[in-house]
Amino acid sequence: MADLTRRQFLKVTGATLVGSSLALMGFSPTPALAEVRQFKLARATETRNTCPYCSVACGVLMYSLGDGAKNAQPSIFHIEGDPDHPVNRGTLCPKGAALVDFIHSPNRLQHPEYRAPGSDTWQRISWDDALERIAKLMKADRDANFVEKTADGRTVNRWLTTGMLAASASSNEVGYLTHKVARSLGLLAFDNQARV
Repeated sequence: MADLTRRQFLKVTGATLVGSSLALMGFSPTPALAEVRQFKLARATETRNTCPYCSVACGVLMYSLGDGAKNAQPSIFHIEGDPDHPVNRGTLCPKGAALVDFIHSPNRLQHPEYRAPGSDTWQRISWDDALERIAKLMKADRDANFVEKTADGRTVNRWLTTGMLAASASSNEVGYLTHKVARSLGLLAFDNQARV
C-alpha cells in the first residue's frame, strides 16, 4: 500500500463510495444469492453396508435417490466410508471409494448364469433354478461322501469333499449364521473372507 499513488487512491475510494451509495439506494444483490445451497444428501436414503472387495470388511454408507414411487427407480449416487464403523472409521481405500463406478458398471453381473460342461457359452437362469441346482449338487455330494464314523468307530459326522467361502460383505451376525449352517452340514473346509 506504500506505493499507492494519489490517482489510484482516488479511484479506489471513488469506487467504494459509488458501491456503498448504490447499496443505500436499493441496488443490492437479491436474497437468492445469499441463500445457503441445499446439502446434496439431504433428500437421499442412507443405507449401511460392507465393502465387497477385500477381507478387511470396511463399512460404507450408500446414498440413493428414489422414493419408491411406481415409476421411480432408486439409484445410488454417492458412497463414503462409515465413520461409526469400528474397522475403517470412515476411511476407504481407492477401490472402496470407487464403489459407485462398480455399481453402475454395464459389465456388472446381476443374474446367475450357467455354462454346461463342454459348452463355451453362458446362459442366464433364474435365482430359483440356480439355488435348486446348488442344493441338488450339494446333497448328492454329501450323500456320496459323508463320513459318519472313523475306522475305529469314533463318531465324526464330517463332509470333506466340499468347502465353503463366505462373502466379505457379511456382517458378524451373517457370518455366525453361515458358520452354523456350514458346520451343521458337516463341512470342515469353511472360511469367511472378511475378518469381522
